Amino acid sequence: MWTHNRIGMTADGTPIRARRPAPAARALAVFSALTLCLQSARGQDVPRGMPIIRDTEIEQLLRDYASPILRAAGLAQQHIRVVVLNVRSFNAFVMDGRHIFINAGALFDTKTPNELIGVLAHETGHLAGGHMSRLREKLAEAQTQSIIAMLLGVGALVAGARSGSADAGAAALLAPQSAIQHSLLAYVRTQEDQADHAAVKFLNATHQSPRGMVELFKRLSNETLFSSRYVDPYLQTHPMPADRVAALEQIAHASPYWDRKDPAELQLRHDLMRAKLSGFLERPDTVMRRYPPSDQSLPARYARAISTYRHGDLRQALAQIDDLIRSEPNNPYFAELKGQALLEGGHPAEAVAPLRQAVALSHRAPLIAILLAQALIATGNAKVSEEAIALLNDALRLEPEAPGAYDQLAMAYGRKGDLAHADLASAQAAFTRGDIKTARQLASRAKTRLPVGSPAWVRADDIVNVKTPTASTHP
Repeated sequence: MWTHNRIGMTADGTPIRARRPAPAARALAVFSALTLCLQSARGQDVPRGMPIIRDTEIEQLLRDYASPILRAAGLAQQHIRVVVLNVRSFNAFVMDGRHIFINAGALFDTKTPNELIGVLAHETGHLAGGHMSRLREKLAEAQTQSIIAMLLGVGALVAGARSGSADAGAAALLAPQSAIQHSLLAYVRTQEDQADHAAVKFLNATHQSPRGMVELFKRLSNETLFSSRYVDPYLQTHPMPADRVAALEQIAHASPYWDRKDPAELQLRHDLMRAKLSGFLERPDTVMRRYPPSDQSLPARYARAISTYRHGDLRQALAQIDDLIRSEPNNPYFAELKGQALLEGGHPAEAVAPLRQAVALSHRAPLIAILLAQALIATGNAKVSEEAIALLNDALRLEPEAPGAYDQLAMAYGRKGDLAHADLASAQAAFTRGDIKTARQLASRAKTRLPVGSPAWVRADDIVNVKTPTASTHP
């Protein structure tokens, strides 16, 4: 389980500034992301700095869920990634054509694979429909209309003030803004309905049931039933929950795959994912309530073992993890957990063997390989530096934006006395964190130690000459 935090950045990587938006900007700010959320909130602009969960087991399961849907949508070649945000509320959304963002809360709250696959199918509907690009065009059009309306309204306000009817001028200023906002909200609600229909289409194409999607929406609808009674349906980014469920049920019940069940093996993987999130992210007492000792299922034992290692006694945790490994000796994630517990418990040399096993069983998954390299380096044995360097370089080819891996690479090069490559790795770590000034300084020093024109020298030169992004003027 990895968490990656880059706080204080917007979705495009620029710093967040506390600035009061102009009236037109305030009217448009609610449309920054297409979301699945059924609550009455007006939308969430999730900045790049939101904490991201990285975990091989979870990411592989989500790839297995999403891949058939993306193929059915004709998006298999787009290399779309599902990114898990460390946020407990239920939500999923798209902001570009490359990612589907999903909150950890959605993984917690979906009880079956079919429910979560329905969520991913809905977001794929937004991607396949080109909704983000169309929404940007609509926003640009609305921005122009909003500015014109605002100027006309200001003129009416001035005229009203001169004639003594300031209230009429104020109404002339606000009325067009309200009409534009209502129009945009109606447009977004239409896109949500289209995404629901597309989701059912993709589920049918992959011979999967839309039942989970309907049942999930019903459950969320019931949870928001009280609050939704007191909101204006014309001021929402999504159709009203009850209306949405009714419309979805009508098309979903016609599916020939309505009664198809999730395979037992897939349900187990889903339950293990939820247990893992609980063990890592929830308090020990919460984990024990959710997975009491009387529950001897594999997911419950998994959650308790993780929680024990995170908050309790390492020896007891290792006994629990060994019990998991005996149950499934070829499960790479149980071996990974043992290695991670030993490494974080101050026993790097003992962590190496289970992590080697995890790397082999996972077919050299890059995040697990990085953890093995970290354990090798932490042993303090300079003889294993070459192995750690090879592991890290291989992993970074697949995970080029992992600053912690570059930090470990710098340490490994330093152990063997290769200061030029140590400086370059440190520069790359600083660059991926957004610290361009430090990255340039380290890359400049690396260039003086590297053969001119060598691949490493070229990489250092690229960092030295990178252009600093212009600070955004948007809030």
